[in-house]
Amino acid sequence: MQELVPGGNLALPGGALTVRVPGPFDVSALITDDGGKVRGDGDFVFYNQPSAPGARLVGDTLTVDPSALRPGAARVTVAVSPAEPGTPLSGLPAPVLRVTGAGGHPLARFSPPRVRQEAVLLLAEIYRRGGEWRLRALGQGYADGLAGLARDFGVDVADDDGAVATSPAPAAPVRPAAGDGFLALVNSVRAAAGSPPVAHDARLAGAAREHAGMMARGGRLGVEGVDGVSVHQRVVAAGYPYLTVGEHLVSGPLTVDRFVDHCLRHEAARRTVCDPSFTHAAVGSREGAGDLYWTALWASPLTPDGLNRTAGEVIDLTNRERARAGLPPLSHDPLLTAAAQAHSADMVARDFYSHTAPDGGEPWDRAAAAGSARRTVGENIACGQRSAAEVVRGWMNSPGHRANILKAGFTHIGVGFAGGGRAGTYWTQLFGG
Repeated sequence: MQELVPGGNLALPGGALTVRVPGPFDVSALITDDGGKVRGDGDFVFYNQPSAPGARLVGDTLTVDPSALRPGAARVTVAVSPAEPGTPLSGLPAPVLRVTGAGGHPLARFSPPRVRQEAVLLLAEIYRRGGEWRLRALGQGYADGLAGLARDFGVDVADDDGAVATSPAPAAPVRPAAGDGFLALVNSVRAAAGSPPVAHDARLAGAAREHAGMMARGGRLGVEGVDGVSVHQRVVAAGYPYLTVGEHLVSGPLTVDRFVDHCLRHEAARRTVCDPSFTHAAVGSREGAGDLYWTALWASPLTPDGLNRTAGEVIDLTNRERARAGLPPLSHDPLLTAAAQAHSADMVARDFYSHTAPDGGEPWDRAAAAGSARRTVGENIACGQRSAAEVVRGWMNSPGHRANILKAGFTHIGVGFAGGGRAGTYWTQLFGG
């Protein structure tokens, strides 16, 4: 059985699996497509509606058969809320998710970090990656209750004194007015700049609203909320692994059009609004301390092609710098790449930033563990940069990192990066000679 950390994932065997969360909790599940939206209210599985194609809830146990899900289903997000309405999760024992496969074989266990004032916790998601189904641990607190969570996923919900009941969905999904106004405004600006439109994503919307709420509670703007969780961590915990992400954190404007106008008055923020690499966007706002707090999120999803393309861009830019110095190019090394990618993912999962891992592992240890026999090994790391060009430029402006890039004795390179850490994206260059 594998112990998971937030953001950790594993491949699932074929067949049905059971997800159990014992204790004073209500378990629920939302079945969505790749865009994070339900097709209809029948995709919300909870105590008042305990079954859907491929998913059935009995007490504290959810059974999911990925092969039997409705056509187009790509993700099942599992959430828990207090069985007693009005009870904060912080006043209950920590929920522990247990996943078993065919024959009751234990597959995974996940104990999320403690939450504070949140009423719902997104625990995990079962998602399709190519032809394979995987499980990812989330651990994202959600302040708006089960009804608010369902609405962000596109469910039409009637919420009466804490009770949740679905009602017939309209023929076409209706998004929140603020979201509609936001997309119309920014897509008009993007069109004028020659950039493609962005689409709404329910996962980004949930993360944006959650982060705006945390800023409102603390009465201040910040990449981290009062719970110590960064906006980047919220995006991944909401089930949106990203290739690149941007955010606008603003307080003051009372309407979405004024918020967008505020963003467009600043050159760096305008570049984010018009960045052609983004494919999805969402906005959330919350009132607190006499002010209105806004979070806008922009992102494009992580894909294998995107991962390879961005790593290739880092290598190309690195080799351009070597060419300017009269040095031969570095060759791509799959073993160094595997070690570099593992280190970036480890820094995100275990929330550290260092060449030395918490267990004492060093760059040469990671290279050897990946099977590399390079005699000399060097490593550059960085966090927070949003593009290959930005991270290579930063390394070249740092004497120690620049020395690695321009070291004549290095002949090979591997590049890894992972998003969703406290500082955003974590980058690793691993050199060998």
